[in-house]
Amino acid sequence: MNSLFDPYDLGPVHLKSRIVMPPMTRTRTSEGALPTDGDVPNALMAKYYGQRAGAGLIISEVNDVDQSSHGYARIPGIHSETQKQGWRVVTDEVHRQGGTIFMQLWHVGRLAHSSILPNGQTPVGVTGERAEGSEVFAHGADGRLRFMPVEAPRALATDEVAAMVETFAKAAANAREAGFDGVEIHAANGYLIEQFMNSVLNTRTDRYGGGDMEDRTRFLMEVVDAVVAEFGPGRIGVRLSPFGKYGSMPSDPLTEETFLYVVQQLGQRGVAYVHLLYELLPDGNMESAEFKPRHLDHALLAKARAAFPGAFIWCGGFTDREQAQASLDTGLVDLIAFGRPYIANPDLAQRLENGWPLAVADRSTYYTRDGEAGYTDFPAHSNDMANSSAA
Repeated sequence: MNSLFDPYDLGPVHLKSRIVMPPMTRTRTSEGALPTDGDVPNALMAKYYGQRAGAGLIISEVNDVDQSSHGYARIPGIHSETQKQGWRVVTDEVHRQGGTIFMQLWHVGRLAHSSILPNGQTPVGVTGERAEGSEVFAHGADGRLRFMPVEAPRALATDEVAAMVETFAKAAANAREAGFDGVEIHAANGYLIEQFMNSVLNTRTDRYGGGDMEDRTRFLMEVVDAVVAEFGPGRIGVRLSPFGKYGSMPSDPLTEETFLYVVQQLGQRGVAYVHLLYELLPDGNMESAEFKPRHLDHALLAKARAAFPGAFIWCGGFTDREQAQASLDTGLVDLIAFGRPYIANPDLAQRLENGWPLAVADRSTYYTRDGEAGYTDFPAHSNDMANSSAA
């Protein structure tokens, strides 16, 4: 029987354990010197990720593939040279600490606000339908950052969708040059790629349209093919959130059919893993949403397992060793992602393995720019014990 602490070969990438640190937005970027620089990774972020290099795999916080994807303030990107240089500092530190790190790539699509987009441009989406009830972190009328209702998007033209594929490919090339071991494509949580896959939302009539399974998943598959061509097979993951409602996603009667088709197609394209996140979150923003995890039905996951030869990462609500090991013991997944526990426990894998107590982070520090507070000021267990003994 596999243990959480066993090493695992993810394609050509060797992981020290089956414990994954998933993407978590923390808004600690620096402002670039030029508007085209975007939000830039920095030395503080390098320290944060380096502290957590004991994970089998780190998947970075999400990155904008282009300026048009900047739906949330203080989110880093990988479209400028300055951002690439900033991320290189991060990957060098993670590798120095013996870790492995993939970069998550996204385009937010309609979940955006013109106040933080280049030249105040209109957000783009699969159609012109607004994500009613959803919010993003953007500038209010007074110029201050706050959670703002998203605006109505402009539907991408067919040639713009094709061009977006190349945008993802370029972002992947930048991630490789920045030293990442692989990339994860964000096709979940109501962002642009999932907007195309939803048969209710996608009412297009072109080759990316919603009437046919192949057409409405075409954008994802073209992105995957382009990114695999840049990075190589075995170093690409895809995140999916079947049945999720975040981002004002409408209920889709074809969700199960789409999910099984997608994983089967991904398996034919050299994708190393599928990262499953099934969250029931109310429409709204990251800060106010209550986390109510549910996992996919085991029968459905077994069908996906039969269709996809790569690894499955399971994410959502894991907080202790017993719960995670029980999920691994089902044989339906290969890796377990711990999200929020990694915020306050940089040495989480070691704490779980040794039965050491876990710290809990103050939620108010999740999305701030208060330097190390609530970010890099959590000690490893050995340091914590030493400080307690000294006291």
